[in-house]
Amino acid sequence: MAHAQPHTHDHVHGHAHDHVAHSHGPATPHPAQAATWSILRMTVAARLAAALAVCAGLWAFVLLAMR
Repeated sequence: MAHAQPHTHDHVHGHAHDHVAHSHGPATPHPAQAATWSILRMTVAARLAAALAVCAGLWAFVLLAMR
């Protein structure tokens, strides 16, 4: 079966070196960014509660699937 439009499989494997390097000194650091939610910022009790909730949900799924 012939293709209606010919195509080639040529790929460029080079790396252009015309980009500008990103550099700055310690006197001009990046501005601070707002931190997103992280499990590492949860208390141990909150982590344990979340783990138990996930575990209970997974067991409920398994028990319903075995029914």
